Amino acid sequence: MEIFLEKINQLLPVLGVELLVPTAAKAVTESEHKRLFCEIKGIKAEGHLAPNGFVVLKGSQAILNDRASAQKWPWTMNMRQCLKDEGVLETKDDTLVFTRDAEFTSPSSAAAVIHGGHANGLTAWKDKNGKTLKEIESL
Repeated sequence: MEIFLEKINQLLPVLGVELLVPTAAKAVTESEHKRLFCEIKGIKAEGHLAPNGFVVLKGSQAILNDRASAQKWPWTMNMRQCLKDEGVLETKDDTLVFTRDAEFTSPSSAAAVIHGGHANGLTAWKDKNGKTLKEIESL
């Protein structure tokens, strides 16, 4: 049974299911994490790496309509709908806005929700100097 649960814990986050992913236990001070930014078509989101993945901060924006790539990988549409149903994402003017911090299993899943379709989180998230997450992690 332990082996089965271990395999399930490995596979579910890859499939975008955050059912068994524990939330961050300790509060991290603002200075402990590096702020990253994701922009697309004038929409801006802010977040940071977390012990269990990536956190998009309250007030961040997301594209209102799903892109064509969301049809190919419907996980993005499903996740966006779940966040809307939970009240995490709300429509404001012509964008979606995060009403509270939201934790994702990876930078890519966070970027996909913001972009409204497939996105590579390693290149979508950048620091204030324009360095991608991929460049930051390679240092």
